[in-house]
Amino acid sequence: MKNKNISFLQKLKSAIFLTSLILSQNVFAAPAPTSPNVAVQMGSIDSLLQASFVVQLVLLALLSLSILCWAIGWSKYKQFKNLKTANELFDQQFYKTNSLDDMYEKMNAHTASSHARVFKAAYLEMKKIAESPLLSKNNPADTESPQLSGIDNLERVTRKTIENEMSDMESRLTILASTGSTGPFIGLFGTVWGIMGSFHKIGQTGMASLAVVAPGISEALIATAIGLAAAIPAVIIYNHFIAVIRKEEIDLNNFTADFLNVVKRNFFKG
Repeated sequence: MKNKNISFLQKLKSAIFLTSLILSQNVFAAPAPTSPNVAVQMGSIDSLLQASFVVQLVLLALLSLSILCWAIGWSKYKQFKNLKTANELFDQQFYKTNSLDDMYEKMNAHTASSHARVFKAAYLEMKKIAESPLLSKNNPADTESPQLSGIDNLERVTRKTIENEMSDMESRLTILASTGSTGPFIGLFGTVWGIMGSFHKIGQTGMASLAVVAPGISEALIATAIGLAAAIPAVIIYNHFIAVIRKEEIDLNNFTADFLNVVKRNFFKG
């Protein structure tokens, strides 16, 4: 009887040892995956290709605006570079000339100069004033240098010409300003749409795993990044050319003031 109890205890110990060994293996073993292992493509190109139609449309609009802004910046750079060179060349000849008539005959060589265009408009206005019937009544025919009247008309013409020149310089800059102010909001719209798509997929699948959420978040962040990439250069280019235009306006006003002083002193009544 005693031997039977000993054999029973040994069998019980063996069973307990085997049970504990099995439990320890289950505890330290790697847990089984609860969802299939789905490979998530996190590259920028993959995110663009997998983005929804609305997000792709937003990205296309931002990319188009960015290319347009850089094209405008390049064209404005060449415009102001040529304008500066042309104005410097015209000013050198203007301040050396002794006759306005001779300077007017050389206008074909200065078609790119804004100073030359102001001079041409003022010269033609002076010619109209000189040919006015009132001049022949107020000035004898033997006067060598007739004194004109109507300086207000001349100032009005020069002011109008300057305004036209400023309008030409500022053309297309509104596109830069609009891109700089609306680019981040367009990108934010794409971000919101991408996040909405992520939540929609979570609701459909009932899972919030990385494979479900990552594509929408990735395309959302890309939309924001491209929006900022389009807006920041546009603002920098816009501010730069606004400063250049202000300088050109000052130079244009200074030239006009010098020209008016010359004609007032030599051609107009005191």
